[in-house]
Amino acid sequence: MSDTGSVNMKASFSGDGIAFMDEDFLLKSPYAKRLYHGYAEKQPIVDYHCHINPREIYEDRHFENITQMWLGGDHYKWRLLRANAVDEKYITGNASDHDKFIEFAKVLEKAIGNPVHQWSHLELKKYFGYNKALNSKTAEEVWELCNNKLRENPDLMSARGIIKSSNVDVICTTDDPIDSLEWHEKIAEDKSFKTTVLPAWRPDKAVNIDLEEFTGYIKKLSVAAGIKIESLKDLYEALALRLKFFEKRGCLIADHGLTDLPDRVVLDEDEADRILKKALCGEKISASEANLYKLTLLKFFAKKYTEMGWVMQLHYGCKRNNNRKMFKRLGPDTGYDAILGSDNGERLAELLDLFSEEDGLPRTILYSLNPNDNAVIETVMGCFQDSSALCKMQHGSAWWFNDNRDGMEAQLKSLANEGVLGNFVGMLTDSRSFLSYTRHEYFRRILCNLIANFVENGEYEWDEEILGKMVSNISYYNALGYFGFNLKNKGIIDT
Repeated sequence: MSDTGSVNMKASFSGDGIAFMDEDFLLKSPYAKRLYHGYAEKQPIVDYHCHINPREIYEDRHFENITQMWLGGDHYKWRLLRANAVDEKYITGNASDHDKFIEFAKVLEKAIGNPVHQWSHLELKKYFGYNKALNSKTAEEVWELCNNKLRENPDLMSARGIIKSSNVDVICTTDDPIDSLEWHEKIAEDKSFKTTVLPAWRPDKAVNIDLEEFTGYIKKLSVAAGIKIESLKDLYEALALRLKFFEKRGCLIADHGLTDLPDRVVLDEDEADRILKKALCGEKISASEANLYKLTLLKFFAKKYTEMGWVMQLHYGCKRNNNRKMFKRLGPDTGYDAILGSDNGERLAELLDLFSEEDGLPRTILYSLNPNDNAVIETVMGCFQDSSALCKMQHGSAWWFNDNRDGMEAQLKSLANEGVLGNFVGMLTDSRSFLSYTRHEYFRRILCNLIANFVENGEYEWDEEILGKMVSNISYYNALGYFGFNLKNKGIIDT
């Protein structure tokens, strides 16, 4: 074909009829559209794990521009910018907010197939009414549109305004045992704000005895608990007091972030006490000593959670802070973490068995950052289900690097293959951004399309009542029941 013919063919192609992320985005059949628009779309959001700052909720943070709202602290976007050879000053540095936004728009047009591209456009559509693509050609237009909306509708686009417009019933933040929880208390006292905001216990710093900051952290925990921690017994007492403090402020969930699950060894509390005292004296801890101490602490926590009726979340399989040079410069959670390839399957089975032996296995949600662990999680957790709760053991939603369409579908299919999909507690944001609630929309679209595929393939009968209830439960109601959230105080639902 001649060059002229090729040009003419291109000129005649307009792309008419090809919809860009319209209302039926990811919904490939009439069944999927009915399930999503009829059931999933209208359900409120239970965001039972996120990293939102409760102070910003209480103070109803207002944003000066879209960059502050969208790019600050978002290491998903930062990784894309670095892959596009963008200077760090436009990422975490002192470049203007305008220039940072323009650089992001330039890279977004290249990020075809990346979930950040899809999330970003869902956010632009829902919160700013922008239905076209953000790219280098439209960057200035979008910058002006978004900032105008922030100026014209400051209360609608504030932290509380976004939460309200997103129909969020519950938010569980991530909180250290030494946190005062003052902002949670203030939010709870504010009856004008209908969303329930609860703390979630994250005691990683008390567990990670092999990190340099451990000794300094234990001193802070001593102050918070009002107990001088010089032994394992003291540590248990201090943690128990802080657990009670969190419980009185509505906490129902604990979360542990682990690189690897610990190896099961014979527990010896006298030895764990010796290891703790050694660490408090500033002496170096060996890998085997750290393993025994961590296992001892995790068993203590699991028993406590069982007694208190809390849910335990275990996040593992992440190798953090891989670029030491940039870690020293920027600190943690800045885009330098990766999937850990080691096999945690045997460790998981042994850990749950250890907890179960002494009736100390609470309702538990398991997340591995390694997608190869999906089937392992399903089959191991199936060994520890019992009559105390619908799917007492849960395989958590596709996490972090896996919360894309392929990752979500893989997790849902694995759960359907080996467990009971209808009892799944659904999606969470795991985010620091107030605009991330569209990730629930993204998940619900994928869920509805997958269930519709089962119907289309003749694998499940089309029964709208049953399937509609299933979709509604996974989107919302299962989480309420599983975690035991009581929203009566906010006047939202009658439980």
